[in-house]
Amino acid sequence: MKPAPFRYVRAGSVAEAVAELAAAGGDAKPLAGGQSLVPLMNLRLARPAVLVDLNPIAELERLEVEDGRLVIGALVRHRRLATDPLVAAHAPLLAEAARWIGHGAIRARGTIGGSLAHADPAAELPCAAVALGAELSVAGPGGARTLAAAALVDGAYSTRLAEDEMITAVRVPITAGPVGWGFAEIARRHGDFALVLAAATAVPGRAVVTLGGVASAPLRIDGELDPQQREEAIAGLAARCVELCEPAGDVHATADWRRAMVGVVATRALRDALRC
Repeated sequence: MKPAPFRYVRAGSVAEAVAELAAAGGDAKPLAGGQSLVPLMNLRLARPAVLVDLNPIAELERLEVEDGRLVIGALVRHRRLATDPLVAAHAPLLAEAARWIGHGAIRARGTIGGSLAHADPAAELPCAAVALGAELSVAGPGGARTLAAAALVDGAYSTRLAEDEMITAVRVPITAGPVGWGFAEIARRHGDFALVLAAATAVPGRAVVTLGGVASAPLRIDGELDPQQREEAIAGLAARCVELCEPAGDVHATADWRRAMVGVVATRALRDALRC
C-alpha cells in the first residue's frame, strides 16, 4: 500500500521542527528513523497531513558526557548505541538492549528518540531507559522541559508528549560506584518483537527490574537484595515481578505463558546484574 497524501518538510533546526509541528495543529508527525512510522503510514493506520523530517538536524546526533550524564541525541541510531565506546562505558545495558532490536537494516536507521516516542509496550529501549533512571529533554512551542523516562508512557503507543513536542535527547545518569546490569528477552526468533523482556540494574543492597511486553507501559519493580542470601533475594524479586505484571494474551502467546516467562527473564537479568 501507499501512504495517504502529505506535505513533506525538511527541518533545519529544532526550533523549525517544533514550529512546523505546532503550525499543523496536531496533524503532523516528526520523522526520525521511520522504522515504525513509515509502515503505519503505508498501511494508512497513520495519516499525518505533514511529515517533519528531523534528519538534517545535526545537534540531534550528539553523543557525549555532560554534567555527570551520558547525553544521547534523539537521532542516535540503534547500531551506534550498540557499538559506541561511550555507551559501552557508561550505559552498557542500553548497548545490550539495542543489539536485540530487529535486524541490521532496522538498527541502521532506527533511532532512540523514535523508539521512545513510539511507546511500543514490548520495545527494548524504553525498558532500558526506565531501568537506568534516564531523563528526556523535550522541546515544544513553550520551550524545553525535562521528563523522566518512567513518566513518558501513559499507555500502549501513547505518551505524555504534546502533539507539538519532540524528544531532543536522552540523559542517562552516570553513577560514581559500580552498577551491575542484565538484559533478557524471549522472542519467537531473534529480531522479532519481544514476547517478554526484562532489564535489570543492581547496586549494593538494591536492584531494579523493568519488564516489557507484560503491561501497557514498562513496568518497574524495585527491591532489596541481601548479599548473604543472593539466590533467595533473586527468587523473591522475580516472584514479585510475576505477581505484579499484567500480561495480555494474543496469537503469539497466552497471558499465562507470558506471566510464567516473566519469572524466567527477571531471574536471568538479575543473575547477570549480580554476576551470579
